[in-house]
Formats: sequence, structure tokens, C-alpha cells
Amino acid sequence: MLQKRQYETERLILKVLDDSYADIVLDYYNRNKDFLGEWEPIRDASFYEAAYHRNQLQDDAISIGRGNALRLWVFKKDDGDKTIGAIAFNNIVRGAFLSCHLGYKLDKDEVNKGYAAEAINKGIEIIFNEYKLHRIEANIMPKNKASLRVVEKLGFYNEGLAYKYLKIHGQWEDHIHMVLLNDQV
Repeated sequence: MLQKRQYETERLILKVLDDSYADIVLDYYNRNKDFLGEWEPIRDASFYEAAYHRNQLQDDAISIGRGNALRLWVFKKDDGDKTIGAIAFNNIVRGAFLSCHLGYKLDKDEVNKGYAAEAINKGIEIIFNEYKLHRIEANIMPKNKASLRVVEKLGFYNEGLAYKYLKIHGQWEDHIHMVLLNDQV
């Protein structure tokens, strides 16, 4: 399904990574451990080991090859050795649904610079034009105002509240169900 392994925007390079990048991914998570903690599941100690991310990148490659997912790691054009985040389109469903879930994360030192919107906008282009999907769903905690602003800026609309949707930081959290439709499919 994936036609390219690297994409560019005005300021960013988005890459599908293989397992040789495990140390770069681990560095991202170590730099952002406290920052991401509020927005992600509780991680055990193995998550902060290179072997974990080597395996995860291998699993990603299998899912991408099957057309079930697309994870793109985000790099600034002027620093190709350090990732500043990732965007992921998971749970790709074909048939009559043609849908996926969007997730994204950005480095604590790179927020409020437009990088998330820039990367996601390119990801939307890929998912709608190359994958030919009809629907992208992003589920965001109501208190995550910055994340909500990003998807609203990109045209997502609110389809409602999913109660106790995901277990985040040890608590079942409500999420606002944001959606973007591709009218060309």
C-alpha cells in the first residue's frame, strides 16, 4: 500500500522508520517522558529500552505493509538525526467503512510552532489520496485544548463525546470524537 517511505512539507520530513532508528525513537520518548505522561497510557520500564522500540518499529513495518496502519516520524529539515514526534493512522478499515484513527505526539520543545498541524495536514493528504480513505477519526481528551485546536484548524468536526473511552495515565478518560471526511471517495 505505501508508495513512499519519506514525505516532505515546507519545514519537515516525515519518515517511515525501520528498526535501525530504535535509538532515535527511544531518545524522543526519554526527552518527553514527563510531558507525554499526562496524555498516554502508563508505561512500564521496558518501554524505555531500545529493544522495545526495535520491536515496535518492526511491528509497524508489518502493519504498514498490510495496509492496516501508517506511522510517520517527524523530523525538522535542518535536523535529520532527531525526531520531534510522530503521526499515526491506525485501525485502517476497508470495505464500506474506509476509515482510520489518527494519533499524534510532538516534542515538548516544539509545541505551538505549527509543526503538528503541518505534519498532520501532509498525513491527511496521504491517507485521502494514496490510501483512498473516506474518514479519519481523532479522539481527544476535552482538557487537551492544544490538540483540539490542531484538528479544528485542519477542518475536523466534533461528532460527540465518548465516555471513559481510553485509559490514560491510569484513569479512564472521556474523549471528544473529532472527524474529517474525504468527499472525493
